[in-house]
Amino acid sequence: MTIREQTEQSELQTLSQGAAKACLSRGRDLEEPQCELRTVYQRDRDRILHCNSFRRLMNKTQMLLSPQGDHYRTRLTHTLEVSQIARTIARGLRLNEDLTEAIALGHDLGHTPFGHAGERALNEVCSFGYRHYEQSVRVVEKLEKEGRGLNLTYEVRNGIACHTTGHSADTLEGQTVRVADKIAYLNHDIDDAIRAGILSEENIPWEVHVHLGNSKTQRITSLVTSVVHNSIDFITMDKTTDDTFNLLRTYMFATVYVDPVAKGEESKAEQLVKTLFDYYLKKPECLPEAYKMIVERDGLERAVCDYISGMSDRYATAVYDDIFIPKPWQVTPYD
Repeated sequence: MTIREQTEQSELQTLSQGAAKACLSRGRDLEEPQCELRTVYQRDRDRILHCNSFRRLMNKTQMLLSPQGDHYRTRLTHTLEVSQIARTIARGLRLNEDLTEAIALGHDLGHTPFGHAGERALNEVCSFGYRHYEQSVRVVEKLEKEGRGLNLTYEVRNGIACHTTGHSADTLEGQTVRVADKIAYLNHDIDDAIRAGILSEENIPWEVHVHLGNSKTQRITSLVTSVVHNSIDFITMDKTTDDTFNLLRTYMFATVYVDPVAKGEESKAEQLVKTLFDYYLKKPECLPEAYKMIVERDGLERAVCDYISGMSDRYATAVYDDIFIPKPWQVTPYD
């Protein structure tokens, strides 16, 4: 038996009945030889980890727009925190940790520059709308590897597509990432808001302190523990924990996520994205060569959307400056 086959046999013997087993995967769109060492889900995780879109997440906004400080979250650190929380839940429920990690690492690959401000902007200007979870799937299917895509398994792509709204994922691992994403962003957004002076621990509703705890660590532990103790056929929490979690989410959307300090620059970011979108629609010849190929295959608007959504915050700003900001006159000696 190869090492991969030994791992597959171990999954059949040790994972829970509802867990996704690598040897039972619905497979890839394009069949390819199996790896001697890694299962299909391990290969998917590695492909995501090594792709260009994953690396760009380190310079994409999470909550605070391009924060000046080493300890604020970016889209990349958010992704890693989601992965850690999801893996803890998967381990507690004896689910497939490799599949869970692959979905978590890929769930935000389609996020825009400037976080949800960029997403709102593209959703307004694109005739087909814009949803980052759909773009994440497009990234792994159509855009990575010079248009060839990563050829991921069905289960990973399904988990990415269903990580935020709409239908639940077909696997418990995908459902796990969905709840882990919410646990992660609410708690680390609180942490960042406190660090930025927007929020204090005392401002958080007292019910949250009573039922979930008085710190980020206590809250995450309470939420994860509830998920592990209450999930069997689907991923869920007990009612009290779920109600308190929803109360905390409502509080954050009513305060921090509309705070003028935290969100004061977002209108500028939205305008920047819209301006770039309009510019490339009018001047498609200025698109990079790789995106001109997408124009031929999927149309101009789709190509412009792909290009802008893949930009990091600083790259989008640099492109905007290069196009629209006048350059200083270069004075030569003796002029």
